[in-house]
Amino acid sequence: MTATGRAMLAAFEGWNDAADAASGAIEHLEREWQAQPFAAIDPEDYYDYQVNRPTVRLVDGMTRRIEWPTTRLSVAKTPEQEVVLVRGLEPNMRWRAFCDELVDFAHELDVESVVCLAALLADVPHSRPIEMHGSASDEALAASLGLTKSRYEGPTGVVSVFHEACARAGLRVVTFWASVPHYVAQPPCPKATLSLLHRAEDALDLAIPLGDLPEQTRAWEHGVDELAREDTEIAEYISSLEEREDEAELPEASGDAIAKAFERYLRRRDNPPAG
Repeated sequence: MTATGRAMLAAFEGWNDAADAASGAIEHLEREWQAQPFAAIDPEDYYDYQVNRPTVRLVDGMTRRIEWPTTRLSVAKTPEQEVVLVRGLEPNMRWRAFCDELVDFAHELDVESVVCLAALLADVPHSRPIEMHGSASDEALAASLGLTKSRYEGPTGVVSVFHEACARAGLRVVTFWASVPHYVAQPPCPKATLSLLHRAEDALDLAIPLGDLPEQTRAWEHGVDELAREDTEIAEYISSLEEREDEAELPEASGDAIAKAFERYLRRRDNPPAG
């Protein structure tokens, strides 16, 4: 999915963001890449303030400032290319106009490829790799990322609407959905956030700084293990999920696939093999 123009990474809090895993990924990149604010969507046409209320902040301990719910864009410079980061709330109304406005920003910023990040609650064990599903704007892109065509039919979120708007506008777009164990639904879920960032690396072929997310993931897994040890019912339920997942596990990847994945990893980390 490498492109000469900018790339865009987007996530929206709410229905599409179980345990804040997707918005957490964008927030992590904003910090790590020291992204610079570019623009914010005018919230007046898209948000119901009785559902997503504005908040009051104190500035310098004295001045009161109202912060409105919205979606913000920032731009980060990486060694490979510039990346536009989009993070905000799923709007309450006028989704098509909202997504068209984001697509207009993408064109203004010369964005050629878009990666949407999302997360949902699922019957999966915390002790196994995070299950990842996704879709892409064309079959070749989907195949290159190992994505199978989704057969899901039913209610959807703004991520899917934005994905369709990007594809309709001629942008290459891929969406990744991370499956968050529903029995530990409270945010954060660093394991899901980390998995989403790994897939974003694959899609954009650039190195993403992970910071302390690997350590947070290990601590999170340890905490859930402790919870299971203290509750027999939870432990039995997790065991049943593990057995089901092990039975359904796909065959191991071929040697060529492993080699290619490792080559991509080394290239992104700027750490070529010796010799």
